[in-house]
Amino acid sequence: MTTHADITTTDEQVPYAPEHTPRLNWSAHAPEVFKAMLRLDAAARKGLDPKLVELVKVRASQINRCALCVDMHSKDALAAGESVERIIQLSAWEESEHFYTERELAALALTEAVTVLTEGFVPDEVYGRAAKHFEEAELAQLIAAITVINAWNRFGVTCRLVPGHYRPGQHA
Repeated sequence: MTTHADITTTDEQVPYAPEHTPRLNWSAHAPEVFKAMLRLDAAARKGLDPKLVELVKVRASQINRCALCVDMHSKDALAAGESVERIIQLSAWEESEHFYTERELAALALTEAVTVLTEGFVPDEVYGRAAKHFEEAELAQLIAAITVINAWNRFGVTCRLVPGHYRPGQHA
């Protein structure tokens, strides 16, 4: 396997910082919780556009600073046919609205509101915008997908899971 330390930009090796060690392999110690999370994740994404789900997962993971999930879902988004440009722009989506559809913008706004909850609730205008673009059943699925990625992010950041080794389709 090629590690980040093996990457070169010239004829010389470019030393990268060493990879950190995870704090805890939580899934090995709580396998039933891990399996339940996998089932919940699969259930939450049903009926949703896979590219939209990955955009939502990348954005929530950026907000939560979960490096493993940013890595994983950026790669899954690419594998689902998403463009590099749109993935890169996610961190500044409000200034890059022309990269996204109105439906995607509504989903991203909802993702931010559910993920941050600084006001203690999701603002009516954000929910209303999403409700205009998603039928109720689909909106429920979208809220579930946002909630699930936030749960995954909490495991990732708490246990300091290491990014860089994920390959698309490697979920279980």
